[in-house]
Amino acid sequence: MLKKILIMSLCVMMAFSITGCGKESTQPIANDTKDEKEEVTLTFALWDTFQEPVLQEIISEFQKTNPHIKVDVQLTPFGQYWTKLETAATGGVLPDLFWMNGPNFIKYASNGMLLPIHEKAKTDNVDLTKYPKGLIELYTYENSLYGIPKDFDLTALWYNKNIFDDAGVPYPTDEWTWDDMVEAARKLTDKEKGIYGTSLQTSTQQGIYNTIHQSGGFVISPDRGKSGHDTPGGIKGIQLWRDLIEEGISPTIEELVDTPVIDLFESGSVAMVYAASWNVKRFMENENIKDNIDLVIMPMIDKRASIIHGLTNAINANTKHPEAAWELVKFLGSKEANEIWARSGVVIPAHFDALDIWINSYPQINLNAFVDQLDYSVMYPASRDNRWTEMERDTLRNVWSGEIAVEDACKTITQEMDKLLSQER
Repeated sequence: MLKKILIMSLCVMMAFSITGCGKESTQPIANDTKDEKEEVTLTFALWDTFQEPVLQEIISEFQKTNPHIKVDVQLTPFGQYWTKLETAATGGVLPDLFWMNGPNFIKYASNGMLLPIHEKAKTDNVDLTKYPKGLIELYTYENSLYGIPKDFDLTALWYNKNIFDDAGVPYPTDEWTWDDMVEAARKLTDKEKGIYGTSLQTSTQQGIYNTIHQSGGFVISPDRGKSGHDTPGGIKGIQLWRDLIEEGISPTIEELVDTPVIDLFESGSVAMVYAASWNVKRFMENENIKDNIDLVIMPMIDKRASIIHGLTNAINANTKHPEAAWELVKFLGSKEANEIWARSGVVIPAHFDALDIWINSYPQINLNAFVDQLDYSVMYPASRDNRWTEMERDTLRNVWSGEIAVEDACKTITQEMDKLLSQER
């Protein structure tokens, strides 16, 4: 229904000379070129209260050389953000700029709601090799780029050193395999103390998407037309997590519904956990664990693979100030802006030249564990509208509870997902 509404809205906008899907506009820009110093106000939508102060600092730096460009930051909690954005899109009143993520990108790009920036980046000599290739690919649709990567996130294996010390188990290393992790988890599990050696990670980005690719499978085909859940690698990548529960070295799904895995790790109830880089600041500000945790790259299964995701700053295709919006987006993607993000420690900056600053933001832990996985990172799986993810989540919930066998679940996911993907074409 949303797709139909978006298309209808697009048709209305096209009547007023809005650029079509996947094409650079050939219309002359009327709002910003008459007087480049004319004062304009850009609306900018985002959702993270932790990141807003850092963004405001970056905007202040931008305005030192662009005092005529004002920015009205509009903060909406993540739970309401996408609903609000979709409402704005259907009404033709999107903000000038807004945060965009992988799962929602194709829906907006394919309906002509985003301004392509590839030619602008080329004209202004923006070096796209300074950003992870997987993110450039993630925000490219029909050979047009729609955003400079803002940040990126990967997953690592975090561990509680105190629990390892008490059990006399050596700390994890970057050379660990999945079997090494399981063997250590058996030794670390202490039911009398209420400690599990490791845990199921219910987040697909931090959990099965990684292990599926590490097992030689795939989540979605490159043409976004087929599921890979029922491939041998897909089945294996999910079965490994179910085995942790069956062996009793991971909390059950019922326990994880009551208390999320990250909370269990922070309370000292789980010795090891797969957790993404967005947890760094949270962990390092937690007095209970900040002095006794560390991390390594994810254990290897059949090969190395790590799901990469990140945000971009998208421009409304119908903005009245495309040049001003581009200047801000270009600055947000600059080394200078990324260094500010890096010093904050809130996110991993997308610009490679700022990574060392981020790594040193918490020198007491091994943040290289994230950066070292870039060489074999895999683009976050996404399609046009991602309706299959809800079905995938519900089916996996039945796997974790033991109501359905992994192989049967993978067949179900693939059949249903393929149907939904065919409807997106």
